[in-house]
Amino acid sequence: MSLSKKVILIGHFGVGKSSLVQRFVHQKFSDQYITTIGVKIDKKVVQVDGFDVTMIIWDIAGEDSQKKVPVSYRLGAHGALYVFDLSRPSTYENLQSELDYLNQVIPGIPVQILANKMDLVNDTEREDILDSLSLEEVLETSAKTGLHVEEAFQRLAKKMV
Repeated sequence: MSLSKKVILIGHFGVGKSSLVQRFVHQKFSDQYITTIGVKIDKKVVQVDGFDVTMIIWDIAGEDSQKKVPVSYRLGAHGALYVFDLSRPSTYENLQSELDYLNQVIPGIPVQILANKMDLVNDTEREDILDSLSLEEVLETSAKTGLHVEEAFQRLAKKMV
């Protein structure tokens, strides 16, 4: 059986959302920073519990607040990846309020939080940052090395099935 699920990638600009998508869908990484304007859509089929799940991935332009993202981009979303940059505190300082707002706009959808760019901070810094955020489930990722990228999308797919 096959399913189609809309996934939105959200977070501040420059946190690596597009790089995560490129790594997941095309197994590529580029150091060139190209700003996403509006939304870029990709897709990939993954296997979850005997289902072919077509993930329609909406890579939404980064904003410093989710209140600035057009509501129409989030309509019909089945799941979300909220991405922040471990090396830039401004991308996670208001994380809880951003997640609360997201839950108001699209209540009940599964959200996988990704602490991206783990390759740019040392282990002690990472642990201190994640401890300070007091979140239940955060997955540390690196679009550059590919670490945990596939797992991040797979976890979300599993939550959506």
